Amino acid sequence: MKKILFFDVDGTLYNSNKQLPSTAKEALFKARENGYEIAIATGRAPFMIADLLEELQIDSYVTFNGQYVVYKGKVIYTNQIANDLLADILQFGAERNHPFVFLNEREMIATKEGSCEIEESLATLHYPYPEVNADYYLQTPVYQTLLFANTHEQATYEHQFPGVEFVRWHPYSCDMLPKGGSKAVGIQKLVNHIGIDMSEVIAFGDGLNDVEMLREVGFGVAMGNGHEEAKESASIVAGHVDEDGLFRVMKQLKII
Repeated sequence: MKKILFFDVDGTLYNSNKQLPSTAKEALFKARENGYEIAIATGRAPFMIADLLEELQIDSYVTFNGQYVVYKGKVIYTNQIANDLLADILQFGAERNHPFVFLNEREMIATKEGSCEIEESLATLHYPYPEVNADYYLQTPVYQTLLFANTHEQATYEHQFPGVEFVRWHPYSCDMLPKGGSKAVGIQKLVNHIGIDMSEVIAFGDGLNDVEMLREVGFGVAMGNGHEEAKESASIVAGHVDEDGLFRVMKQLKII
C-alpha cells in the first residue's frame, strides 16, 4: 500500500531559526521519488505556510491542528468552535484582561491593541502584530483562536469551558480547539478521503500538539528537540532538528 508522510513545521521541518535545512528539503524530495506521498500537519494557518508549500511542492495539508484539511488543493474538512461558545470565552477573557487572536485560512486578527503577550508570542513565528477587530469572528469563519494567558491561568479556562481543548505552544499563548480536535483527527479525515488506513501513515513532530498524531498513526517519529510527552508518544526519537535529525532518521527508516 502507498504510504503517506505527515510533517509538523516548527521544530520538525523548521529548525530553531525558523529555517528549512537543505537536508530536510532533500529528504522530502527523495521520499517523494521513492513513492511516498508528502503532506504537512501543523498548528499554523494555511497562509503561514504558503511559501513552504510552494518550495516543497506540497498541496495536501492539515492545518490549525486538524481544523482545516486540504487534499491536492481542495478543502475536504473544516471544524471550528461554535460562535456562541467562543463569545462566552471572549467575555471570560475580557474580564481577566486576556486578549485573543482569530485565525482563518487567509489572515489573523487580534481582539485588542498593544498586547505585549501577542507581540512577543507572534514574534517567535516571525509575524507582526495583527490588525484589530474584536467582532471579526461574527463576520467570517474562524478555524482557530489563540488565547493569551499565562500557563497557570490555563486551568481556569479548562475548568470553565470543558468543551474546548487548550493546547499550549508558548509561555504566553495556547491554541483553542473544539473538544476532541487534533492533528490526528485531521489526518484521519484525509486518509479516509483517499481510502488508506492510519497504519500506512508515518508522522513527524515535536510538540504537545503532535502527541495524539504520534500515538495514532502507524509510526510516529519525535524529534530529539521535542517535548518529553511527544517523545514518549512516538515509535522512535530522532536527532535534534538543528543537527539534520530529520534527514538522518528518514535514512535510518529507509524512507530515503
